Amino acid sequence: MRESIGIDMDEVLADTFGAILEEFNERTQLGITIEQIMGKKIYDIMPEHKKVIREILEADGFFGRLPVIKDAQEVVERLAEKYDVYIVTAAMDVPTSFHDKYEWLRKYFPFLDPQHFVFCGRKNIAATDYLIDDNPKQLSIFKGKSLMFGAPHNQGNTDFERLENWREVEAYFLK
Repeated sequence: MRESIGIDMDEVLADTFGAILEEFNERTQLGITIEQIMGKKIYDIMPEHKKVIREILEADGFFGRLPVIKDAQEVVERLAEKYDVYIVTAAMDVPTSFHDKYEWLRKYFPFLDPQHFVFCGRKNIAATDYLIDDNPKQLSIFKGKSLMFGAPHNQGNTDFERLENWREVEAYFLK
């Protein structure tokens, strides 16, 4: 029986943070950089702009326009040859994202079975052997082996084994 890997979408497959920051800066003209928020959540450093960030996330088509993180497509396709790969995304955080996320996954990861797309809230329901995620809260409740994918907001977090990019994921699973 093959081992299984759950892979988060936002900040692991898709550059959600970069897209939020770009849109946020267009709307507010604040010029916030990734370096300014390293190690923090965007909501934590700018709570007064929570409404703008929420509007960006809930905008029609936002999740469908996200750029793919470098090397994700190639490495996930190779992983799918050896492992059962599931996309496990906390879509309940932005319920309007379901359609866009589904279409995005079909467009950029057409080799994955849509029956392996898990739209959920808390990821402790995922019964995979591994979970690659950027969110420490999700990793802490996961029952299998938690692997933290490097993202601007989780820099400095050492609670989980870290994989900083898709080449490190490739080395970890396809030695």
